[in-house]
Amino acid sequence: MRAARQERASGLGLEVFDPAPVGVSVSSVRDHRLVYANAVYRSVFGDRSIRTLAREAFSDHVERDYYFGLLDQVLSTGEPVTVTEASVAIDYADTGPQERFFTFSLSEISLGGDERGVLLVSVEVTEQVTAARRIKALAEERGRLLQRYRKLGSVGAEMVWVTAPDGSVIEPSPGWEKVTGQSWEEFREEGWLEAVHPDDREPTVQSWSRAAREVPPLWEHVHRIRRADGTYRHFNVRAVPVLEGDTVVEWVGSCTDIEQEWQEDQRRELLDRAAAATADITRLEEMLTALAHVIVPDLADGCIIYLLPHSPDRPEHAPLLAHLVASAVRPGLPALPEHGEETFAPDNVFARTVRRRRPIHRTFPPGAPAPGVAPAEAEAWLVSAAANSVVLVPVIVDGTVAAVVAASACGGRPPLSTSDVALIGQMLDHAHDPFSNAIEYRRTQRTALAMQHSLLPEPPTVPGLQITARYRPSPAAAEVGGDWYDCFRLRDGATMLTIGDVAGHDLPAAVTMSQLRNMLRGLAVDREEPVGDILRRLDTAMETLYDDETATCVLARLETTEGGWQLSYSVAGHPPPLLVTPDGRGRLLEGAANPLLGVLRDRPRTNAVEPLPPGSTLLLYTDGLVERPGEHLDVSLDRLCRHATTLAGEPLEDFCEGLLTDLTAGGKDDIAMIAVRLPSGPLTAAGRPPV
Repeated sequence: MRAARQERASGLGLEVFDPAPVGVSVSSVRDHRLVYANAVYRSVFGDRSIRTLAREAFSDHVERDYYFGLLDQVLSTGEPVTVTEASVAIDYADTGPQERFFTFSLSEISLGGDERGVLLVSVEVTEQVTAARRIKALAEERGRLLQRYRKLGSVGAEMVWVTAPDGSVIEPSPGWEKVTGQSWEEFREEGWLEAVHPDDREPTVQSWSRAAREVPPLWEHVHRIRRADGTYRHFNVRAVPVLEGDTVVEWVGSCTDIEQEWQEDQRRELLDRAAAATADITRLEEMLTALAHVIVPDLADGCIIYLLPHSPDRPEHAPLLAHLVASAVRPGLPALPEHGEETFAPDNVFARTVRRRRPIHRTFPPGAPAPGVAPAEAEAWLVSAAANSVVLVPVIVDGTVAAVVAASACGGRPPLSTSDVALIGQMLDHAHDPFSNAIEYRRTQRTALAMQHSLLPEPPTVPGLQITARYRPSPAAAEVGGDWYDCFRLRDGATMLTIGDVAGHDLPAAVTMSQLRNMLRGLAVDREEPVGDILRRLDTAMETLYDDETATCVLARLETTEGGWQLSYSVAGHPPPLLVTPDGRGRLLEGAANPLLGVLRDRPRTNAVEPLPPGSTLLLYTDGLVERPGEHLDVSLDRLCRHATTLAGEPLEDFCEGLLTDLTAGGKDDIAMIAVRLPSGPLTAAGRPPV
């Protein structure tokens, strides 16, 4: 090492460059022989032998001739030369070839005596050059992206836009201007919101503001944008933040027209909702009401549905009767009638819809429909609601027009389009089978109800007494049921009351009910015996005629005595009679409870006698009036007592209607009831009620 140091120094005093933080080398003039190199130089360019010819020492450097030329230039001119950011390829034994960058300074130096040389100072600038190149590349890439964005924004309906970190628009968008017709002055900052549908602005602002605060990697939103022709279409809006580190410097986004996809999605959703609305409903009126609430507000602002009576041989030119059974209206608009009926002349638009079996579609200025464009009930509403269009769509079930749907759009909403009309038709087609089942159920139920009423007699006229009977079929069954009531007078002047229930909701149950009722009437007229004995004989007859049948029953005999009105009764597994006094007190008559008929054959049955105060009300009823699923019967009977006492002062008709209206919500069984109101005055001297 000492010898090497002496060789490098050569007595020239060049040791002063040893600690220099940059590379320093000296070469002689005569033959470019290397005479000095400091540690930094050797670490970068290799440990070259001093006094070796430079061309030999640097034989591995590709560009050595270029640098030797620079040495000759300095020696010939005497002027220093500086080369900046020069690229040098160096092959290192441990890492292989590398490109590094240096700034070289070459100047003449005296080596003692007449000998001259060149001093080369090298400063490595690889990091600076690499960083500058990276910055330049990023700038070029950003320039290309900006040019691409501008080109993309100038073609097609796709809209590309840029906003500040707070979400306000900061650059023009040719695509936005082309689609919306907004100028740059109208579009900039928050002006773009003016092109968003008024109903969508608040949700859009809320969503966009939240994105500006929370900075998600992707913001996506769907809203309607007004096109240059004034129409609105749905656009999918997407934006991403441009970040420098963790800081948002801008947002870049696009708007894509998805009206077609949105329409298809809405069609599928509405068809699914219509199918779901009609799937689990039995009653036709409820089904049509559910359908009206699917149409409003997604397709229309108002909808009414008329049901046509079943008439397969409907005369073509006869007036047409229709029942309004369902309606729906968007909040904020005038109410539509919910029920009613209307007769249409043969030339009315409604009758033409039924006759043609095709939709009729009309548009008009808001609130100014042409006369006769819709049914009278709907036409007045079209004016008050500022409707701009109406469509009448026939509902064809099993080849017959069973109903007509009338739908309207109002105010600023676009008029109903042909695609809207087609969608309503599709909804009705999808619901065909449920409609068919509901219509058949409705017809069967009406037939069953007519049959039931034919089997149940009208109460007789009894001097001094008010007698009212009610029958309501099960809302969940189309067949006739086994509930019955009866009331008739005996030869001795007493009035017999009976109510009962045969198990089942079918034709056999109704037949058995009718036969038992008639048999009980015959047994009661045959002998003047206690009511319990009459029920015992009925039970014996059932053993022979109806071996597997069971039934419940109340049989009561109402008559006058010297003390007033008296009731003798016997109960066979049936809910007990209810007595309500004029002063508003009520109690159940539970003194003669016996097993139901058809269980314990030919067993004695008890009777009970109850004095009845003047003006009181006696109620016999079947379990459909009181029973609720999952509820104990005692709770149900207590509710009946409490509610009946609140109606004690009402006329008998209102008394019965009040019980049916207020107690039967949610009930799924038939209901039969018979009520008797006694005269409020005392009996005459002859023991008769005052007439």
